Amino acid sequence: MEAKPFSDISYEQFLNEDKLMGSRCKKCGALFVPPRSICIKCYGSEMEWVEMKGKGKLAAFTVISIGPPFMMEEGYDRKNPYCSGVVDLEEGARVDARIEGLDTTKPETIRIGIPLTAQFLHRGEGEKMTTFLAFKPS
Repeated sequence: MEAKPFSDISYEQFLNEDKLMGSRCKKCGALFVPPRSICIKCYGSEMEWVEMKGKGKLAAFTVISIGPPFMMEEGYDRKNPYCSGVVDLEEGARVDARIEGLDTTKPETIRIGIPLTAQFLHRGEGEKMTTFLAFKPS
């Protein structure tokens, strides 16, 4: 894990660069993804950026058939649901993200504990580009 000074750089800027970044409390060492400016474990305010490897395991999930409008615009609906999950990262932090590459029409086949790798979904172009964090089976 590479530490960087906690500055004005945003989590979204790192996602646009295909980097999964979190914050680590300099006082107690707690990790957070997405990053926090104040530690919720010891209330310390000295945080630093830490780059995550982007590897983890599925801890929980849900399959969503009726999502928000932007997901419906991507083609997700009752016949093509998507998966959202909680990933336990190797570094110890947990992160919520979209889970790609699974058969969401058969959620009973999705298993807790499967190994996952981060991927970065770029939508739009130029200044309107947004990057979403997702994970796929490794």
